[in-house]
Amino acid sequence: MIPYATAAEAEAALGRAMTWAEAAWFRYSAATPDYCLYCHNVVILLVVYTLAPLPLALLELRAPPKLTSPYKVQPRVRLTAPEFLRCYKDTARVLLLTVGALQLVSYPAVKMVGIRTGLPLPSVGEAAAQLLVYFLVEDYLGYWFHRLLHTAWGYDKIHRVHHEYAAPIGYAAPYAHWAEVLILGVPAFAGPAMVPCHMTTFWLWFVLRHVEAVDTHSGFAFPFNPTKFIPFYGGAEYHDYHHYVGRQSQSNFASVFTFCDYIYGTDKGYRYHKQAASLAKMKKDMAMYNNEKGRLAAFDGWKQD
Repeated sequence: MIPYATAAEAEAALGRAMTWAEAAWFRYSAATPDYCLYCHNVVILLVVYTLAPLPLALLELRAPPKLTSPYKVQPRVRLTAPEFLRCYKDTARVLLLTVGALQLVSYPAVKMVGIRTGLPLPSVGEAAAQLLVYFLVEDYLGYWFHRLLHTAWGYDKIHRVHHEYAAPIGYAAPYAHWAEVLILGVPAFAGPAMVPCHMTTFWLWFVLRHVEAVDTHSGFAFPFNPTKFIPFYGGAEYHDYHHYVGRQSQSNFASVFTFCDYIYGTDKGYRYHKQAASLAKMKKDMAMYNNEKGRLAAFDGWKQD
């Protein structure tokens, strides 16, 4: 809650006029307790989870397979509308019961690490730098948590639920055992705990992290995806291989970037897979070229006759 009764008091404390964003934040949050602002995370998470995967889900359900198959990582796997709905309902329930319950008790930790709600709002540069740190911290810690979940006990008791989707979809990004949702919440919160931010940045972090998870689980690898311009970004094809291998997978554990897998040697299976796929494509293209060459030669011989 902002400790100023009027905008004039807030501007006097700032020593300047509020920006339009700060004025909007003042109007929205001035009379709202910090605890309620923190609990917005539950609503934000459910809204993003509902809307972010929806376009690709509709594309898979409604578009002709010949239109979408070139972009699907596993084109032979197509789910029905009831299967999409079941995934959504099961995941939303787990998110509500785990994340929602966690919100009720975790606010003291948020205050302790220094997540603030007052003025001034962070600059674009400050927020971008903090978000970059959060992605790097979450990616590194998430890599090791993910590897632990692929031990025999971790997989059988917890992680196998997430791997029920060998060909993942956007709605399956947070589809997991309730314990996994809580476990992987630790790397997500570690960054803001290390580098405290404003509540608006905190919200934005969880929005971006969830959108990224939806993207890597989407099952589609579009050539025009803007994430291709992000250095070391894994993407859907990279993470899809991890799901495709399943229980025995010891490759592609990183959630966002690829450098942890490269540094610790857990991308070898994927690199071998890519090399084998490239070689197979090369052989196929060469066969098509030879067939076409033979056809043209036969046509030329016919013309000469």
